[in-house]
Amino acid sequence: MSAIIVIKRAVDGQETWRYTGEILERGANFVRLQARFHRENDYPFQDTVFRVGDRFVETFYTDRWYNIFEIHDRDDDHIKGWYCNVGRPAVWEAVDAISYVDLALDLWVSAAGRMTFLDWDEYARLRLDWQTRVQVREALYELAALFQAKRPAV
Repeated sequence: MSAIIVIKRAVDGQETWRYTGEILERGANFVRLQARFHRENDYPFQDTVFRVGDRFVETFYTDRWYNIFEIHDRDDDHIKGWYCNVGRPAVWEAVDAISYVDLALDLWVSAAGRMTFLDWDEYARLRLDWQTRVQVREALYELAALFQAKRPAV
C-alpha cells in the first residue's frame, strides 16, 4: 500500500488538519484509504467512543460534495458507524496528497443505522453563495438516501 496525505481545509482555504493514511483503492473519481484515529485521548462521540488506534476506512470523491469514513474498532474491527463530512469535492494536490474544503455539516450513522445530522449552527455562520448551499443540500439528500438504502447491519 502506498502512503497518502489528507489535508482538511476551511472555507477560506486554510489548512486545519493534516494526517497520513494508506491507499486501499483508487478509481477515476475516488480514493479509498485507511488511517488510524490518532488523537491524544479517546473521544466520546454520539453513541460510541472513538478510541486511539481505531481504523478509519475513508472514501474521498472528486465529483461528490461529501466524504465517508467507516469507523472500525481497534480491538475486534467491528463497525462503530459512518461519519460523513459535507464539503467541496476532493482535489488531488500531488500524487500522494488529497484535500477537501470542509463545509461544517456532518452526518453520523450509527452501526444500528440511526442518522444524526450535526453542526447546523456552524454551517449557518459560513458565508457561502447560494450555488454552494444548493450543492450542500443535494449532498445531504444523497447521503440520507445512500444510508437508508444501505440499512447498515448491527
